[in-house]
Order: sequence, then C-alpha cells, then structure tokens
Amino acid sequence: MKRVAYYISDYGYGHATRNVAIIRALLRKRNDLEIVICHSYALEFLKQSFIGERRVFFRSLRTDVGYILKERSIEPDVKRLEAALSNHYKYKEPFIEREKLFYQEKGINAIITDISPLPIEAAFEANIPSIGISNFTWYTAYQGLIQQSLLQLLQASYEKLSYFFAVACSKERHWGRVGNRNFGFYAREIDLNKVKAIREKVNPDHNKTLVFFGLGMKMNISINELTLWNSPNCEFIVSSNVDVDLPNVTKIPEKEIESQNYIAVTDIVITKAGWGTVSEAIAGKTPLLIIDRKGMQEDQNTIDYLQEHKLCKTIEWGQFKNIVITDDLVNELNQIQFNTWYNDADKIALSMINLLK
Repeated sequence: MKRVAYYISDYGYGHATRNVAIIRALLRKRNDLEIVICHSYALEFLKQSFIGERRVFFRSLRTDVGYILKERSIEPDVKRLEAALSNHYKYKEPFIEREKLFYQEKGINAIITDISPLPIEAAFEANIPSIGISNFTWYTAYQGLIQQSLLQLLQASYEKLSYFFAVACSKERHWGRVGNRNFGFYAREIDLNKVKAIREKVNPDHNKTLVFFGLGMKMNISINELTLWNSPNCEFIVSSNVDVDLPNVTKIPEKEIESQNYIAVTDIVITKAGWGTVSEAIAGKTPLLIIDRKGMQEDQNTIDYLQEHKLCKTIEWGQFKNIVITDDLVNELNQIQFNTWYNDADKIALSMINLLK
C-alpha cells in the first residue's frame, strides 16, 4: 500500500475544492493508495467530500499563511502579512522535525502540496519525494508585497521540490529538482442531473439570467449596497456566507459541498481571479466576468492567461461597485468559446501515480 501526505493551503476554500478533484482522481486510478490530508481551515468540508472513503485520512494542521486582507477590503494588508509569515517561519525547525516523525510513524512514501512550502523542506530532509501542484507559489504571489528576506525563505523552501506540476495561468519557474510538468485547468466533476434539478428550483420558468457572484470565503466587505442586485431579470446565486438577503438572491445551502454544480447552472460567473472558481466556471463552460484586484500577482497572472485565451471579461473594483447587468453585457460574455478546454484532473492524477511508482 502506498501512503501519501497531501498538504492543502489553508487560504480559503479554493485550494480545498480543487484538490478534492485530484484526490478523487487518484483514488479512482489506484486501488492501493492511501492519502492523509493535512489541512485546517476547510477540514470539515474535506471530510464531507470523502464520506465513506476508507483510504482517506485527515490530520488537522496549519499549513501556511495565505493572504491577509485589510479590513473591509479585497486588498492585502502587507504589515500583518509580513508579521504572520515571519512567525510561521520562526517555527520552521520544530515543524520539520514533527513532520519527519509523522512520515516515519505513518509510513509516508511521498508528499503532495498545493502549495504549502514548509512540508517540502520536511520531505527533503526525510529523503522522500515531493510533488508541488499549483498555478502559483507563495514566493511569486508575495513578490512586490513583502520584504526580500522573507521572500528568500520561501524561495529556499520551493527549491527543495522534487517535482513541480504547473497548471493553467502559471508563470512559475521550473521549481522541480527532478522534473517539471505542465497541465491545464482541472475541477471537480459536474453532476448534470443535479444541475438540472437546481435550475428547475431557482429558475423554474427559464426566463431569468442566472448569475453566480463569488468573492471567496475570506472576503470581509459589505456588498449589500452594490447596484448589481438591481440588475433587471437576474437571479443571483451566492455562497452561504454572503451577507445579503434579497428576493432575487439564492444562497447555496451551508451543508452543500458540491458547489461546482451551482456554478454550472448559471449563465454568468462574477468573481475575483481565484483559480478554483475560474476553473469550475471553465469546466462548466460558464462565461466569466473577473474583478481585477490590483497588487495581487497571482490574480494578475490568472487574468493575463484568461485574456490571452479570450476566456473572460474584466472589470476593476471601483467600476464594479456601480455595475448593472445588461443584455449587452450578457451577449458580450456569451461570445466566449470553451470548445478546446478540458478537465485535466485525470491526466494530472495519472502523472502523479507514474511518479509514485
């Protein structure tokens, strides 16, 4: 039996949802594989995603820092971010020793990380292979935000990766010491029967434009006064945590774990450039309107990629505050073509399995 420790970034739900897709594909393709998920922020969601799966185990662990945002803003708080990252690396050595002991006690053969840095160093010292998979690293995400000394700590971690799997929108260097791979978008599989049932519930007369509006679970801003809600003939679908209560807004049920089916229902997805939501929109062939956050390198890389491949329209936050969805906007977004885009989850899983051999 092969046993893998799978580290998932603690920043929001996007990393959790996209890695559910990879883990499910890994389990489908190899019967003698066990996976220990190491994560904290969305651990209950991950447990619900694998109910009844006897080859998946869970370990509560703070894996990384992610972004820290200013109060009531979608912009990063640099001072608090630097302090948190500095504190995270302050405990680097105890973290590594604890992980090495964990690998030994549980018979861990390899690690996969998206894209937490310190587990890479633990795997390197334990002499077991590591696979990093992401569209970015925190090293590049923080460039232009934090001081160089902290960036160097991150760089030293990522340089110890055995293999790096760069996915769509990546502008990363070849971090893998042994090898590097390139892939496209991937997402959880869509259940067409559930999509049909959701559509009948939220738009039974089939006469409204369905809009998914998502800014992520870690956004702490007031959106009640957006003119968006006044868009004529629109029904909005939002996450359960969104603090808005209007007759034309449907919240995804709090206990619903397969949110990709709700995205697939809609005619338009409005979101920040979070890779998980973007990939699920592309998997569901749903047009994207991206809110452009300046100063976020990860976002800019994703936006550049989407614009290069004509997969989205963008709008700055200042303009978005006063937006109303019109027929012209809907028609413009409907020009986006998704014919050549595929879900690479199985392809990625097969490549990982070949390396684990």
